[in-house]
Amino acid sequence: MLWRGREGSSNVEDRRGISGGGLAVGGGIGGLIIGLLYMLLGGNPSDAPVLLPGQHAEQGKQYDPQQNPADDTLAQFVSVVLHDTEDVWGDLMKNYQQPKLVLFSDAVQSACGSASAATGPFYCPGDEKVYIDLSFFRELKERFGAPGDFAMAYVVAHEVGHHIQNLLGTSDKVRALQQQAGEREGNKLSVKLELQADFLAGVWANHAQKMKNILQPGDIEEALRAANAIGDDRLQEETQGRVVPDAFTHGTSAQRMYWFKKGYETGDIKQGDTFDDPSLR
Repeated sequence: MLWRGREGSSNVEDRRGISGGGLAVGGGIGGLIIGLLYMLLGGNPSDAPVLLPGQHAEQGKQYDPQQNPADDTLAQFVSVVLHDTEDVWGDLMKNYQQPKLVLFSDAVQSACGSASAATGPFYCPGDEKVYIDLSFFRELKERFGAPGDFAMAYVVAHEVGHHIQNLLGTSDKVRALQQQAGEREGNKLSVKLELQADFLAGVWANHAQKMKNILQPGDIEEALRAANAIGDDRLQEETQGRVVPDAFTHGTSAQRMYWFKKGYETGDIKQGDTFDDPSLR
């Protein structure tokens, strides 16, 4: 992805090194895969396990920028991607309200509750902010085998996709339906919401390329590799050795890749109605 030397967003809030208020963060990103089953890319942090078995509670660790030069480069990258989303969605939506993006280390407090690095990136509709611990990107590369800058851009664009859903009222409608539904139906609704966020990430990629010519060879493949790596079926197989479709909350690897690719190929927000897709019923 061509990003160096381009303008970043003014909507980045850097909370790295600020205590998470006594949050139990334990092994941090090492427990990410468990948190992912609850949270990855868009869930509610209050639903995720904060303290994992065998871990101990501790305060958020002090962030030292001199010991994390790579993180500062990542922070600049995330800022540029966020700015690209602002330009694209500002062009596609009337009176677009830009979200804030919060960088944190180990633990953070949001309007949706407390969260640790194990929670993974998330969007909180209560304060309209995206939250990311940059160590997640190393985990995405090293543990899940999804390297590349555009894999990271996909993560940011997916979370901004949840912001779009919040602005359009989709998120509120889904939460209302989930309150009336059983666990199985509630999970299906969650899958549809997550896949639509993947679609919106693809729509963003389409328009960002048209507006700014940001893509390099292999970028879309990087995003698809990331989508494949974080499908419910793949994560369940890795963590528990079996796949339980009724427990899916984000969609299979194939579904996540399909909807991102559809968004990228069409660039048409109107073609992302996952809630009316017969294959997801």
